[in-house]
Amino acid sequence: MRTVVVSDLHLGAQRATDVLRRPEPLAAFCAHLEGAGRLVLLGDAIELRHGPARDALAMAEPVLAAIGAALGPAGEIVLVPGNHDHGLLTPWLRARGARRRPRPLALDEAAGPRATPAVRRLAAAAAPATLSVRYPGLWLREDVYATHGHYLDCVTTLPAFERLGAGITTRIMGPLPAGPGAATPDDFEARLGPMYAFLDALAETRDGRWARGPSGSSASASAWDTLSSSNRGPLRARALAGLFPLGILGLNRVGIGPLKAELTGEALRDAGLAAMGDALARLGVDAPHVVFGHTHRAGPLPDDDPAPWRTPAGTQLHNCGCWSDEPVLTRGGPQSPYWAGRGVEVDADGPPRLVRIIEDLGTAETREGD
Repeated sequence: MRTVVVSDLHLGAQRATDVLRRPEPLAAFCAHLEGAGRLVLLGDAIELRHGPARDALAMAEPVLAAIGAALGPAGEIVLVPGNHDHGLLTPWLRARGARRRPRPLALDEAAGPRATPAVRRLAAAAAPATLSVRYPGLWLREDVYATHGHYLDCVTTLPAFERLGAGITTRIMGPLPAGPGAATPDDFEARLGPMYAFLDALAETRDGRWARGPSGSSASASAWDTLSSSNRGPLRARALAGLFPLGILGLNRVGIGPLKAELTGEALRDAGLAAMGDALARLGVDAPHVVFGHTHRAGPLPDDDPAPWRTPAGTQLHNCGCWSDEPVLTRGGPQSPYWAGRGVEVDADGPPRLVRIIEDLGTAETREGD
C-alpha cells in the first residue's frame, strides 16, 4: 500500500497562507492521491491558533471533503495532531484520566474517529474515506515511525516561543527525564500541554492577529526574519538583532536554556534535527526511519549534508516539509526547503522518499493589507 505523508497544512490560517484552501493546488494534490491507499496528516492539519476552532473547522471541511472523495471509500486518512491542532484531541487526553490514573500514553495510541466533537466533524467531512486518529505518532511499517515532531520543542536549543514556554514549565516541574527510553509521551505532554491550553484559550477569544506577522507570514517566521537580518532593515530591527544574544545569555543564566543565539538557515536546520534525535532517544523510539514535520523544513534535500539527518542511534530522519505559504521563508522560490507542496511517500518496502507533490502554490484569494 502506498502511503502519502504530509504535514503542516494549517487549514484555517489567517490571510489564506494555507495552500490547500486554494483551488488549483487542492486539485493537483487530489490528483496525486490517485492510487494511494492511505494519507497521513502528520500534525498541524488544522490551524487552531488564529481564531475560534469553529472557523478553522469550517475552512477545513471542504478541503477534507475533496481529499476524501479523491481517496474514495477504500481510502484511509490518519490524523496525527501536532502543536497547532493539539486542541482536536485535548478532551480525549483529559478523559483518559478523568476516573482513574491512566496507563502511560503509548507511542502509537488510537483515539478513534469519534474521540472528540471536532474529530467527529472532520471524519464526517472526509467521507467516503475513513478517518482515524493516532497520537503522538504511528508506525507506518515495522521500520518506519511517524510523528509531528513538536516534542522536540522541549529539548531544542533554538529560542522559539514554544521552546521558551517549555523551558518555563520545565523549571516548575523539573527536568525532562534523560537517557535512552527514560521519558514517556506523558512527560513531554506535561511540559507542553499547559502552554497549548493557554494558546488555544487565547485563540477562542481573539481573531488571531497576534499570531501572524507582516506579508502573510506567521509571527514566528517574521521574528526570525528580523533577528537573522542584523545587517539590513530599519535601525530598530538591527538594534533588536544586536541585543538578541544578550537576551539568550540571560535566559540561559536563569535556567530556561540551554539556548543558542545563532539563527542562520543551517543552524535552524541542525538544531531541529539534533533536538528530534534527542527526543526520539528519550522516548526509546528504535526505528531505522522516522518521518516528521513541525519545522516546515523539508529534507534531506540533494544538497544537504547527510550527517545531521542521521541520529546518533542511527535513525534516518525524513522531514516532509509544509503546506503553508510563508513569504519570508521562501524567497528562493520553489527550490527553497521551506517551499510548500512536498511530502514523504512510504511503500510496502524500501526507504521513505521525499517527493514534490505540487510546485505551483496558486494565489491566495484574499490577503489583508495587499
